[in-house]
Amino acid sequence: MQEHQKTGAVSRVTDALTEEFLNYLLVERNVSTLTIRNYSADIVAFATWFGEKYKQACDWRRVDPFHLRGYLVHLNERKFDRATIHLKMSALRSLFKWLVRTERVKQNPLVGLTLPKKTRKLPKFLTIQQVEALLEAPLKGKAKDGLSAWRDKAILETLYSAGMRIHELVQLNDDDMDVLGEVVRVRGKGKKERLAALGGPAIDALQKYLQLRARSTRGPLFVNKFGDRLTARSIQRMLKKYLIAAGLDPSLTPHKLRHSFATHMLDAGADLRSVQELLGHANLSTTQIYTHITPERLKKVYEKAHPRA
Repeated sequence: MQEHQKTGAVSRVTDALTEEFLNYLLVERNVSTLTIRNYSADIVAFATWFGEKYKQACDWRRVDPFHLRGYLVHLNERKFDRATIHLKMSALRSLFKWLVRTERVKQNPLVGLTLPKKTRKLPKFLTIQQVEALLEAPLKGKAKDGLSAWRDKAILETLYSAGMRIHELVQLNDDDMDVLGEVVRVRGKGKKERLAALGGPAIDALQKYLQLRARSTRGPLFVNKFGDRLTARSIQRMLKKYLIAAGLDPSLTPHKLRHSFATHMLDAGADLRSVQELLGHANLSTTQIYTHITPERLKKVYEKAHPRA
């Protein structure tokens, strides 16, 4: 059985080449199982469309720009929005790049193919006051002095303080923490490592959690009551509980704390390149989505620059 199937990342794949590609993403690129599952679904969707359209199995070595343009027309006819179309084509683009690199195909049929211009939505984020209410929520319950309360407090503080992704957080081990140095080693996309800074409240919460956990052996940093590593899903459920307790939108995801981290850093005057490094973005263009103007920043700029403010 293939490695990605062991993780439950995919339900089915189209052929041996696709399986090899998905295993490459999992093992060599350290891509999250959620991304692999989505890529698999998008690749299967194209192969299914191809089979129904041309009455033959999809052979990736024979797919050409004409086929891909036809698939774009199909997606548009199905009324998919532009962002969804870009995501679906992104899976195919990654697959064909890999096929070219491994010399399965000579040319990438997606090169030169024009996609519909994507409308860029501003990321949702919490205000500083909302973040503070959320971070205080774990210690307002009945078991506010217990291990689980301090663990949850440490998780939320770490997510916001370091601006990390949820799958980065669940991979943390005790050895990744440098409490004295106030940094944590983070394993990001593509197995890239970075050091993320931790603020005082995060360090305090982590120290209290580790003191209560009192485990003699070193292992996963955040664990459940059985001592097993927490999953991303369990953290999502935990966050929902505290969002409700803080009177906030329970549909907000852990990633919104990352959005909030970036927005608050830029609002306070941090330069874009530094925020890029802290977020672990490979390209500055990815970070630039956070340069949206908040009303607070607009007011500060106005008061500072306008002679009659």
